[in-house]
Amino acid sequence: MNLNRAVFLDRDGVINVDLDYAHRPEEIRFVDGIFDLGRFLVQKGFLLFIITNQSGIARGYYTEREFWKLMRWMCSIFETEKAPIQKVFFCPYHLQKGVGKYKRDSECRKPNPGMILKAEKRFHLDLSRSILIGDQESDVLAGERAGVGLSCLLYNQNKTYSRTTPKDRFGSLDEIHSYLKKKLEVDL
Repeated sequence: MNLNRAVFLDRDGVINVDLDYAHRPEEIRFVDGIFDLGRFLVQKGFLLFIITNQSGIARGYYTEREFWKLMRWMCSIFETEKAPIQKVFFCPYHLQKGVGKYKRDSECRKPNPGMILKAEKRFHLDLSRSILIGDQESDVLAGERAGVGLSCLLYNQNKTYSRTTPKDRFGSLDEIHSYLKKKLEVDL
């Protein structure tokens, strides 16, 4: 059986500008280059997935229903841009800040690999030939723990990073796009 290659995209900070608990379309500003990068990766045969921690649900700032309404809208934009999202995986739990049923630990909350492993099983993915793009070390750790072959950290100078080295960091999605163009030409 041929296994599919995937790209796992974090949402806040990679797909859209991270504006703290955005949950309505009018709050979304897409990060420059996300659609060009998505189209390129789809043309190279990758399936696109969103993997996102959503502690705003855990904290009671918005509901799962509001989250899904936004994600349907966001996925329709990706579809229009010819970079379809195969599936959105999210974790609504937070052990410390969660309220009610959302106050718990979860294998799906990054840096745990649960969302990636669910995608692997459901979509028959070859994680060793897949890519993760995130803006936090927890994203990269989730990829490493799942066995994702390549992780790209979209560096944000307003955040603190302890594990990553300069070679792991990219200043923009355009830099990641250029890097992947070169890398995929060599690896294909």
